[in-house]
Amino acid sequence: MAAFNQHELDTASELLRAIAHPLRLSILEFIDKKSVINVNKIYNTLKLEQSITSQHLRILRNADLVETKREGKFIYYSLNYDKIEQVNNAIRDFTAKFEKANKE
Repeated sequence: MAAFNQHELDTASELLRAIAHPLRLSILEFIDKKSVINVNKIYNTLKLEQSITSQHLRILRNADLVETKREGKFIYYSLNYDKIEQVNNAIRDFTAKFEKANKE
């Protein structure tokens, strides 16, 4: 039976939990479309309360899915594509190993 890298699976699982919320998915999609976006633009455009937006952005930051850059009083967000790729690779590896294990 194929061996799974538990650390990679745990990391991917945590990141997927962060992504799984519909509102966080909307925020991630919006940031992706804009490349770099100010937090004010996120909550104004998506018609969200500032406090709710901040809570969800904090979860995404803690999961390292978004990066921030402060310019004066403004915070700009962008996606951490390296982290997202890491999650995709972990899922792809898991799926391939799982399929291989089921064929054996």
